[in-house]
Amino acid sequence: MEKKFEQIKEEFINASLDEKIRIYTTAQGLTVDQFKELLAYFPIKHLDKLEEAVNGI
Repeated sequence: MEKKFEQIKEEFINASLDEKIRIYTTAQGLTVDQFKELLAYFPIKHLDKLEEAVNGI
């Protein structure tokens, strides 16, 4: 699982904003800490867009 997370994290870091949102909202099997780690690489000024996407699921 850790290797898979590292791959997800690398993809997330290099992704556009829309791709970051897609990755975050479709990732499965991650722990709370792993989701928090991804958030560290999300542009804080766009957290409202991520929140809308998460709440829209």
